[in-house]
Amino acid sequence: MALEHAILVSLSELSGSGYELARRFDKSIGFFWSATHQQIYRTLTRMDGAGWITGEAVAQDGRPDKKVYSVSAAGRAELDRWIAAPTDPSQLREELAVKIRGAANGDVESLKVEVARHRDVHATRLDVYRLIEKQDFPAPAALTGTALHQYLVLRGGIRVEEGFTEWCTEVLEKL
Repeated sequence: MALEHAILVSLSELSGSGYELARRFDKSIGFFWSATHQQIYRTLTRMDGAGWITGEAVAQDGRPDKKVYSVSAAGRAELDRWIAAPTDPSQLREELAVKIRGAANGDVESLKVEVARHRDVHATRLDVYRLIEKQDFPAPAALTGTALHQYLVLRGGIRVEEGFTEWCTEVLEKL
């Protein structure tokens, strides 16, 4: 996936400025596809040049105009093409797993500290996801359309973080 597609998805949900997009990435899409603010702005320029998005200058009181982007017909066609195209399943690439596999060759106590740190990071992220679920999706059975799709991605994130947290706990118990 290219950053362009993540931006098209975000803009198809809600038009916005580069700043607003960057904030959305910080709070939602960025959990699954990260990008710096600078990458987002550069990509918006390319997408505008390709005709996938259109930008409209919006006046602001006491501040420079901001450019609000929305998905064009060409961008919707690209998004439709991309969604329909096959996606290769991603392959797990986890440095911590390689370290655990090589534990017999190193300092196991230091590795345990590192595994505990990873567990705590994933547990914290799990707590954030569960809070988002509780606040944004209090009645998941009633969801349809975009809200359902957002919820399903969040549920995927919850399941991944639950699994990783449990795995780290298991590793610590066995080591």
